[in-house]
Amino acid sequence: MSLVDLIKNVAVKAVEATNPVNVLFGTVASESPLEIQIHQKLRLTEDFLVITERVDQANVRRGDRVVLLRVQGGQQFIVLDKVVK
Repeated sequence: MSLVDLIKNVAVKAVEATNPVNVLFGTVASESPLEIQIHQKLRLTEDFLVITERVDQANVRRGDRVVLLRVQGGQQFIVLDKVVK
């Protein structure tokens, strides 16, 4: 591995270690209390969700797809909106 490749590798790992914001898609698994399934091993409860007014007014239903932002650090997820297409 060249020095340039080594520096690139270290830089990529440094960025990944900070857990920058990511866009995710999930499915509403439960309406009340709200729970969102991201994948088989990750199901988010209300404790980890930040609900926007738009999502609150959209009145999401079980099975609806939603778009989320994972906040830096990965402990909170902002539910942005319901996916319609």
